[in-house]
Formats: sequence, C-alpha cells, structure tokens
Amino acid sequence: MTREHLSPRLISWASILEENTRAQAVATSTLPFIYPHLALMPDAHLGKGATVGSVIPTLGAIIPAAVGVDIGCGMIAVRTQWTADEVRGRGSLATLRQAIEKAVPLSAGGVNARLTSTAAGRVATLEARADEAGFDPGADAPRWRLQLGSLGSGNHFIEVTVDEAGTVWLFLHSGSRGVGNRIAQRHIKVAADLCAKWWITLPDRDLAYLVEDTDEFWAYIRELRWAQDYALLNREEMMDRVVAAISEHMGEPVVEAERVNCHHNFTEQEKHFGKKVWVSRKGAIKAGVGDAGLIPGSMGTASYVVTGKGDPLSLNSSPHGAGRNHSRSAARRLFTHEQLREAMTGIEYRDTDAFIDEIPAAYKDIDQVMADAADLVELRHVLHQIVNVKGD
Repeated sequence: MTREHLSPRLISWASILEENTRAQAVATSTLPFIYPHLALMPDAHLGKGATVGSVIPTLGAIIPAAVGVDIGCGMIAVRTQWTADEVRGRGSLATLRQAIEKAVPLSAGGVNARLTSTAAGRVATLEARADEAGFDPGADAPRWRLQLGSLGSGNHFIEVTVDEAGTVWLFLHSGSRGVGNRIAQRHIKVAADLCAKWWITLPDRDLAYLVEDTDEFWAYIRELRWAQDYALLNREEMMDRVVAAISEHMGEPVVEAERVNCHHNFTEQEKHFGKKVWVSRKGAIKAGVGDAGLIPGSMGTASYVVTGKGDPLSLNSSPHGAGRNHSRSAARRLFTHEQLREAMTGIEYRDTDAFIDEIPAAYKDIDQVMADAADLVELRHVLHQIVNVKGD
C-alpha cells in the first residue's frame, strides 16, 4: 500500500483504519511538540489516549500514555536445530504444552513460588539498576521479583512454531507485568495533574505530557528505562525455561541458531530529520536498516521474523502485530467456543472458552498488515504454530 498523508503531521500505512482510530491519531498529531510527524502503522487501532500502532516523536516533552501501560511489552524468539517432524516424533505435543505451562506461571496475577538461579541473577541486576535510578519498584509492586519469568494474560502467549523450511522456533510475547503497569499508571496521573494545574488544554486527558528538564520528566524516563529492562529480562527468563522444557522433551539441549528480543511498547531518544526527539512506539517495533524484528499474528494464524528497511518517513518503524478488529467484549458477543475450536484446528492448545476474545477473527488480517508494511520490513521467515500456551 502507498502511504497516505491524513493530516499535515500524520502519515499512515494502514489500509484498514476505523474512523475513530483515524480521529484519535489526528488529535494526537496536533500537539505542538510532535516532530516531524506521527507515523501510523498498518495494525493501528483505538487505544487509551494514543493509538495502538502509532509512532510518536516529541521535542521537549513526553506523553506517558503514548508508551502504554505495559512498558517494554514485546517479543522474543529462538530458532532451534529441530524440524517439526522431529518434535512430534519425540512424544505428545500436549505433554510439551503442559511442561511449558508448568515451567512458566500464567495469567494476570501469576507469580513464581521462588526465584530460580537465573531469575535471581536477573533480579539482582534490576535491583542495582533501580538503585541507580533512585527509586523502589517494590513501592509500586511488592511482588515484582517473583513476577520475573511470568507470562500474564490477554494477548500474551508462548508458542512452538514452524517456519517455511520446517524448522522449529520458540516464540513468546510478554512485557513488564504488574510493576510496569503501576509505574505507567502513576506517571500518567502525574502528567494529568500537572497539565490540569497549568490549565493546559488537551484533545484527550490521557495525552497529558511531561516537560523535558523537569524533575517529573526525568523521574519518568529513569523508571521507564528500568521497566523496559525488566520486560526484556522477563522474556529472557521465560524463554530460558521454554528452551529447557523442549530440551527435556527432545532428550537433548537446544542449539540456538538465533535469538531475537525486541520491544514494541517503548521510548528511545533518536535523531530524525535533523533533530533529537523522544520516539514513543506504542505497538510498533524499531525497523532501522538491518534491525531484527518479530511481528506476531493472532493465535491460529502466522507470525513473521523480519529485518528493518529503515524507511525514514516511518521513523524507522514497522507494525507489531495484527491489531484488533473487535474489542474483547465485542469478540465475546460475536464469536463462539466452537468457532475458536475451528480456528485452532491442528494446533495443540488448552481448549477453553476463556480464549474466545483472542480468536483470530477478532484481529485484522495479518497478511494484509504485512502487505501494507512491504516498504518497512523485509520478510525473513513465516512461522505457523503447532503449540500455543496462554494465560486466562
């Protein structure tokens, strides 16, 4: 699809775009510190304050809600040495799924009973970084240490997938768990209170911002970076456990041919169109020239391993997934448990109506999203699931 200028400071790559999503993105693009423009990805859909699937570059300010409440949410993938036939030949895929479910706590409140040795090392790293940042994450989430290495619920998942050559990949989607959410909510409120105090008119209260070089701004940046580190290490910890589970299933260690770990809800300072800006990607991955990336579809469809092309107008970005077509409540009204079973034919998963709101039909067509993203990323591998693990 050819990109489209929707307003003077809004460029879209989305061929499927609801009117309320378009209006939300246009409103965000009118903020005076947006530079040079807001980039709307092919998977864009309505979000809290800022649109999910948007890339928001700001000069001298930052919008906490433009990062989202799951700071550092993203993907990790490992390419193994095995084929799908080899994995199936070593035993039941149901047994493998159950082993993964036992190794990784699932669901929104899931925590570990104790710290594993690898988790303890990662927690120590995060404790040191929190000390450097000058804050106590336990004040927001007392169980943050025990949540490291846990999945969460909603659209977070663990999958065993197979590429076009028949090679097995391990694929996982999660973020910064409860502690990242609490950090985000606290700073969103701080920004809203400050904008109200100074009588700043906003198109949406959730677009409240923090001004650079204030104490509140730098406190947010320090804690944001810590939460992004937490999310990355959380994915690493879970992936190590998934690797161990499939190694036991196969009776030999995984030989990792490749490991990719990337955020899709995050902020970094970057240079674009001659100026240093704070780039907040809310449901978008960094796709500079040569950047490795992961773009998941919905459960039951396909996911992609990609390399960035460095498109300057996209601010070196690409979509992060399929993007929702229907809200969770709407999906539960529209679809049935039997339709979910049909969509998951041939995939080993936990058969429950708790996942109806994650049915593939609740999401945009991932093939169309990837077609829209043709100028943004190069496709390296297409992955299809053989095992899916999710939390209620």
